Amino acid sequence: MAEQRVMEHPVDSTGHAGEHEESHSEEHHLEWTEIARIVFVALACAAVWFRIWEPFEKVSVIGLVAALIGMFPILEEAFEAIMERRMTMELSMTIAIGAALAIGQFFTGLVIILFVLIAEVLEGMTVGRGRRAIKDLLDFLPRNATVRRQGSSREISASEIRVGDVVVVKPGSRIPVDGEVISGNSFVDQSTITGESMPVEKLAGTRVYAGTINQSGSIEVRTTGIGRDTAFGKIINAVEEAEKSRAPIQRTADRLAGYLVYLALGCAVLTFIITRDLRSTISVIIVAGACGIAAGTPLAILGGIGRAARSGAIIKGGLYLEILSSVDTVVLDKTGTLTFGNPEVTGIRAAAGAKNEDVLEAAAIAERPSEHPLAKAILKKAHETSLPVVEPTSFNYIPGKGLVCAVDGDEIVVGNKSLLAEHHIELDGFGGPSDHSSEILVARRGRLLGSVQIADRLRPEATAAAAELKKMGLRVILLTGDASPIARAVAKQLGIDEVEAELLPEHKVDRIKALIAEGRKVAMVGDGVNDAPALMQAHVGIAMGSGTDVARESAQIMLLGNDLLKFVDTLKIARRCHRIIMANFTGTLLVDGVGVGLAAFGFLNPLLAAFIHVTSELAFILNSARLLPAVSKTSVE
Repeated sequence: MAEQRVMEHPVDSTGHAGEHEESHSEEHHLEWTEIARIVFVALACAAVWFRIWEPFEKVSVIGLVAALIGMFPILEEAFEAIMERRMTMELSMTIAIGAALAIGQFFTGLVIILFVLIAEVLEGMTVGRGRRAIKDLLDFLPRNATVRRQGSSREISASEIRVGDVVVVKPGSRIPVDGEVISGNSFVDQSTITGESMPVEKLAGTRVYAGTINQSGSIEVRTTGIGRDTAFGKIINAVEEAEKSRAPIQRTADRLAGYLVYLALGCAVLTFIITRDLRSTISVIIVAGACGIAAGTPLAILGGIGRAARSGAIIKGGLYLEILSSVDTVVLDKTGTLTFGNPEVTGIRAAAGAKNEDVLEAAAIAERPSEHPLAKAILKKAHETSLPVVEPTSFNYIPGKGLVCAVDGDEIVVGNKSLLAEHHIELDGFGGPSDHSSEILVARRGRLLGSVQIADRLRPEATAAAAELKKMGLRVILLTGDASPIARAVAKQLGIDEVEAELLPEHKVDRIKALIAEGRKVAMVGDGVNDAPALMQAHVGIAMGSGTDVARESAQIMLLGNDLLKFVDTLKIARRCHRIIMANFTGTLLVDGVGVGLAAFGFLNPLLAAFIHVTSELAFILNSARLLPAVSKTSVE
């Protein structure tokens, strides 16, 4: 029954909650006030039960004073509800307790108050855990940092760092800012930002991110972003905005809670008219509880968003968590989503009389002046194999066919079979269609040396992710602008039955519109600028962490890094959240229906009604609390 508003933290430039110590001490003080109130009401219950003050005829006075003190938080919330013209459980409980006291049932009234106060504390602890789970994100940023200014180093508060400052980060420390390494060499665990499982080497000129961990060597970083302007700060912003949002199902829960209160009061009036039994009437009001759904629903959504954030997905609002739970179709982009987006040499075929090294060396010499992505893949492979790559003396690029160059008097031709045919070079069976890669033919001195196969490698988790999506009963579709043979080969590797290739961005949008017109609930996963329109058209768009800014801004869910299994986990979290909320809805209606019926016919006294009300409420709240991530105990420097 405690109010389920999410805490809003005033945040300073570092991204930390402002007035942290003060808020902490205030929470501690309030908690002890509640405990003192519970102890006082419990002692009053004992006094009334054992009639300790009976010789002085002050039992009723003790009971009334204890009831008023114990009821204070309930009365406060009931008054707020009246001012806002809302019907809440606090208001109905106030009526029930007041009626019990009016007919001299002081012990009954005090026990009901005691149940409610204990429920408030337990509920507050549970909800507080959910709030802390989100707030823990702030603790990934250190509170102090060592800054080099005017030739000397000194430790300052992170709030004093300015853009342009040089920050010294020691091994084992968290990096407090976004910036560029200007000196030093180290490995950094940046899984909190990019999702990469392995530490990344950092040299002069490379970027680092706030909230990541410097593992080995000391580095100096020139600050380019602080606090909310860092990549980590933007993640915090996204989580906090999502935390404040209200999903449609949450509004439904609030409305249902109000209706149940009206129903309870209506049933109470009807019970009194028929039975003229005030105890049964009070029991009817007490037993009907909608707090389980009123408090449990936002708690479940909060838990789902927090758990998704911990597992590597930022959901931009409770609305999208709810929509994701009902998705039945997942549309996947290929390049950069299912694949790395960087072409690599996957094979070399040498013709008779030639070696693989001859093929690669000639191809690398020809491609050295080129800026084509396939050229970069060939040069990278040559560098890995330590082949000498000299600069050609002449270079001629033929669009759509390939290139011709000369080195040491030798003519080198690299391209498709059409280009080699123009130079009267026998192909010897090379240059056949490839269903999974691009094949580049290589010739030197008028003789075919062989071919180089280049393909965009699948992400290692893509196959497992696609299998999991299908296992969940989802319809999985691959939409790509790539050539049909390559798209079909990738789909076959992943076990995807539906694939459409050679699509322009507007064609992807049209395809998603058609799916929606069929009544499908569509999620789209992509990473590039060309995916942005489709991400916005889908019911919910999911952007890869390494995707373009446009894609990340267009999507409603952003993956930290590029692991598609994180998307699968997020889908499972959304579905679990929906199941928990529906279980709370069903359970509340069942308990209220049976409880009101039993109370109306005199089978429940007020004490038993209060016990059923409180225990059912806590059961539904604890059911929602199962979604909450474990609170981190990581200490921050």
